Amino acid sequence: MKRAIAAIIGRELKRMVRQRGRLVAAMIRPLVWLFIIGSGFQALVEGGGQGHYKQFMVPGLLCMVLLFGAMLAALSLVYDKESGVMRMLVIAPFSHYWIVLARILSAAIAAIFQALLLVVVLISFRLFGLDYFGLPANLSLSALGLVLTSLTCATTGMLIAVHSKTLDNFAVIMNFVIFPMFFLSGALYPLEHLPPILKAFALVNPFSYGVDLMKHSILRDVPANFSADLNVGTDIAVMAAYITLGTIVACLRFSQVSVREKLAKALSGSRRA
Repeated sequence: MKRAIAAIIGRELKRMVRQRGRLVAAMIRPLVWLFIIGSGFQALVEGGGQGHYKQFMVPGLLCMVLLFGAMLAALSLVYDKESGVMRMLVIAPFSHYWIVLARILSAAIAAIFQALLLVVVLISFRLFGLDYFGLPANLSLSALGLVLTSLTCATTGMLIAVHSKTLDNFAVIMNFVIFPMFFLSGALYPLEHLPPILKAFALVNPFSYGVDLMKHSILRDVPANFSADLNVGTDIAVMAAYITLGTIVACLRFSQVSVREKLAKALSGSRRA
């Protein structure tokens, strides 16, 4: 069992490393937001007598990398279903839910790897006098935030993947989900400044709690209106509950689909005979 799970995770990580364009895009996307969007917003904020906006963006941008990285990693499940690779996994002598668990873990690890690459890039900017990322306020909480947020994003991606029959279907649903999750998360602005109805949507968004936990762990010496919106205990509890419930739903759905595919294949074989 351990060898099977390790093989699935290893295959997904090798696929990520070989796709160098994917890694480059994962670094460029947050940097575009930091230097272009961040510069525009910081000009407005500093005009109001406040600074530190780009530092405030860093936790949200790290979570952006986790979100996009985990979602794209979950895409491989749909690709394997279309290409026929999934049939070999389905007939393997272990429960189907292990496939989902392994895919969630591999997507989370891939997302964390990309987020750590961004951390290295941000730290290297200090050589050029651009201080966007320093020592986190709480290193252990930062590690916990990366793990929980990546698992939250990977679970979301897997929930979409197990309900998608084609790559096109996955892409449509992902784009419909990923941008509201990001924009209604507090990554670009504090939740307290949102209108009540948008704040309500943000509070039911599990990604919001990952962004908030990263703010707790990373931000230091920022104005009160740029600090985290919720408390650490709430962030951890909500994400843990979402990961558990989402994983159970994804496993049940994947098992149902796999059983249907087996029955359909058996029936088609008997008819031919």
